[in-house]
Amino acid sequence: MPVEMTRERFEELVADALDEVPEELLGLMSNVVILVEDDPPPGEPDLLGLYEGHALTERGWDYAGVLPDRISIYRRPILRICDNDEDVVDEVAVTVVHEIAHHFGIDDARLHALGWG
Repeated sequence: MPVEMTRERFEELVADALDEVPEELLGLMSNVVILVEDDPPPGEPDLLGLYEGHALTERGWDYAGVLPDRISIYRRPILRICDNDEDVVDEVAVTVVHEIAHHFGIDDARLHALGWG
């Protein structure tokens, strides 16, 4: 049975996860926004998070005037796979780190190898 949690509480957990990211890394993040959304894009019901944009490692001299990258954390899929509030805290933290890593150019294979899959 999925965990029930208000959007406000879930957003607090995302903020808490961001607070755990070292200041040095947060300071290196550039032109990116982190959003909480209830549901992932159609056709991807199991997606927990998504990074959309140009990773820092792909930005060159011609990177200018673009809209911010987006990191979306999807509330309902995360709640659906968790058994209790503690699981939600853990899954939110992993998902936030996973998507931030994509901003730094780290791919899924490397993230899984590091235990952040």
